[in-house]
Amino acid sequence: MIPAVVICDDSNLARKQMARCLPDSWQSRIQFAAHGAEALQLIKSGTVDLLFLDLNMPVLDGYQVLAALKEMQSSIKVIVVSGDVQPEAYERVMKLGAADFVKKPVDVNKISALLDTVAAEHQAEAKGSMPPKPALTQRIEVDAELRDVFQEITNVAMGQAGDLLARLLNVFVKLPIPNVNLIEVSELHMALASVEDESSTSAVCQGFIGGGVSGEALLILTDSSFKDVARLMNYHGKLTHQVELELLMDIANILIGSVLKGLSEQLDMGFSQGHPVVLGQHAAVSELIKANAGRWRKTLAIEISYGIENYDIMCDLLLLFTEDSVKTLKNKVAFLLED
Repeated sequence: MIPAVVICDDSNLARKQMARCLPDSWQSRIQFAAHGAEALQLIKSGTVDLLFLDLNMPVLDGYQVLAALKEMQSSIKVIVVSGDVQPEAYERVMKLGAADFVKKPVDVNKISALLDTVAAEHQAEAKGSMPPKPALTQRIEVDAELRDVFQEITNVAMGQAGDLLARLLNVFVKLPIPNVNLIEVSELHMALASVEDESSTSAVCQGFIGGGVSGEALLILTDSSFKDVARLMNYHGKLTHQVELELLMDIANILIGSVLKGLSEQLDMGFSQGHPVVLGQHAAVSELIKANAGRWRKTLAIEISYGIENYDIMCDLLLLFTEDSVKTLKNKVAFLLED
């Protein structure tokens, strides 16, 4: 008997990719959920045998879904599929009852091996046949598709960067849902939703180019973060202007380098990085952007806000793609979405 499957991910691209990994004979038994609350509703309204679950989602994230299923004493087999590959993320989901953990991008061979086990277990447990459930469909406009794809590939890339940071500092990195918007430079400060206007910040910028795509990565660190950053990096001396600059550069090198590497691998294009440039220190983010507005025009902006659990550390990483790059990126998106 074919198991009833729910694929829960806030990315349309990720849902499609996951569905393609499943056997053709399973397709009529697949349902989709865009966030955890939708997944729980599907579970409560009908029989579900297998749940593929993302972690970073709006409304209800993967951790909350696992906790709810545990409270319900559900027997549903849950396989977490996430770009957050930190060791602690793995430990948390397994403690909450996940059957396995698959990192993004999905390894088809890994999924095939898991499905063999799932199918065998389901066959042994099956008592009778259930009628197939129709798959849900979702109609998305071109701009929405572009946003969805870049949220998903950024989700994977930021997960890799978060994992590197977590391992280096021995911490748990809180990963957000990336924000993707095509904006004017005058609106750039509005994209930095997590940086308060009154916060004093320091920022560094690094250009990148490759395969018809170019842009700049902008990392903004709130000044209140420096004390804890220094502690985590085992620096116990006086926090001078120069020391703070070195700490800012260290964080920028880790996050910018690893995020661009993750994006280049998924887009199949190499990025060359320029020398980092300090945009300013100890200033409001609006002042930093105003002083450097000439660097950008209309831009595709992807914002990632990193935080570290139990520490007063918050930094924003913005990937600012030039307007001319959008056509190339759309072509890449069309390729990724091909059936």
